[in-house]
Amino acid sequence: MPPPAELDRTGRSAATRWRNWLSGSAAPTSRPRPEVPSERASGLRTLILAAGVGAGHNQAGSAIEDALARIPDVAQVLRIDILETTNEAFQKLYDDGYFALVAEAPWVVGWGYDSQDSPFKLAPLVQWWDQLNTTAVVRRIRAYDPDLVICTHFLPARLVALMLARRQLRASLSVVTTDYDFQGLWLTSPFNHFFVAREEAHEHMVSLGVPRDRVMASGIPVRPGLADPVDAAAVRKRFHLDPKLPVVLISAGASGGGYTLNIVRQVCRSEQAFQAVVVCGRNETLRRQVEDAVRDSAEKFRVLGYTNEMADLMRVASLFVGKPGGLSSSECMAAGLPMAIINPIPGQEVRNADFLVEEGAAVRCNYATTVGYKIDSLLADPERLRAMAANARRIGRPQAGRTVAKGSLEVLTQPLWISREAQKAMLQASEEDIPAADLPEERRLRTLTDPATGASLAVVTRAQLQPLGVTAWSTSVRVTRKSLRALLWQPDNLDVVVTCRWLLGEERSRLFGLG
Repeated sequence: MPPPAELDRTGRSAATRWRNWLSGSAAPTSRPRPEVPSERASGLRTLILAAGVGAGHNQAGSAIEDALARIPDVAQVLRIDILETTNEAFQKLYDDGYFALVAEAPWVVGWGYDSQDSPFKLAPLVQWWDQLNTTAVVRRIRAYDPDLVICTHFLPARLVALMLARRQLRASLSVVTTDYDFQGLWLTSPFNHFFVAREEAHEHMVSLGVPRDRVMASGIPVRPGLADPVDAAAVRKRFHLDPKLPVVLISAGASGGGYTLNIVRQVCRSEQAFQAVVVCGRNETLRRQVEDAVRDSAEKFRVLGYTNEMADLMRVASLFVGKPGGLSSSECMAAGLPMAIINPIPGQEVRNADFLVEEGAAVRCNYATTVGYKIDSLLADPERLRAMAANARRIGRPQAGRTVAKGSLEVLTQPLWISREAQKAMLQASEEDIPAADLPEERRLRTLTDPATGASLAVVTRAQLQPLGVTAWSTSVRVTRKSLRALLWQPDNLDVVVTCRWLLGEERSRLFGLG
């Protein structure tokens, strides 16, 4: 029997509610749903999709997978890195190409991020290219036939949304962002739940016209245990660390960033009493270079390659030195570990750094030549480090994975549809840096809702509703197949006809509330 938290007000479990929704008339499909396998009789089939551009997206997926494993209503969980299902050229373009730009032309990465900062701006050719190269994962998704899909990267989120729109899949879609700011590439249609890292990102999405009930500020999912107590003495003994000295944790990231060597050389000249653990990731060349650089100060340094013990190291460290990736930063905050930020990638990492510095949990090293000075200054001021640690714990969300898992199981109703005209309005509001409520009257947005629950169902523009007889004072609208047929041959009304037909499914008539 599921715990009380998993029951709704009628006492039904999440699995029961889910099965009722999937088999009900809220969003019927012309394609018969495959027969439910026997192993699904007592729970939900869940699919987690990520893309291995860096380690963070898969780490977030792993944290959600761990949280789902603790929920009785979930019978099966499958996690897929979709890049592993694509051809080698596509993988290299997405992964190797991205990191090559980060290393050689970071300004291009920043330009790309800023140019796609507004939602619904992606060029049709790019969407076509993505679809062409992801046919294998689409087949796997259809074969697995999940009840719930959770995406920790925007590429699979777009693919699943397209499958839902085409009725090739009958599932709930949750989108989970992995940086502190919202970025337009992540917003798609249709979807059920959208999880962002912080409240300001939540309010930004709402200001653009996304219904409030579809967005949750969950935090970024991180590995479990980061906020739990740790036997600090045992950890220090394991890594041969002095119990009386502060620990500086220097991270090169999973792939081993070359900037780490510069940091280590400067830290070697620190005037403060300290000890450092340098994690070089999978870069063995970097590890050997660091070991050579600290040879004369070996008693102060512990040099590691890739390690699975970062959670313990974070909980005994006094300061983290490294890049502000979404996952790295969130793990530090969950552990209450202050950060000295190095070399943020233009775009998402610069935005992450802005947030962390604003909240008093980090400092940013803007000069590569003064990293040692910055670290020395922090070590010389233990009171400041304690204040930064308190700020980190305040904004940390160690239970984000559990929040996403449980939130994804809350079936509002069918997925939210955003009409093409509403997408254009959201894009306009974003590019003009104004709330959607301040757009011209005909471009302002209204939400179609479920009259029984108040849950949002679709977002359209006010102008689109006028042919259906809706005025500024209307509180509801009844949509019928007959009324839609009358509008079908009017090109200006085609978008709202498509929207309403998708909402109706096989029903002939339906009443909607207006928000």
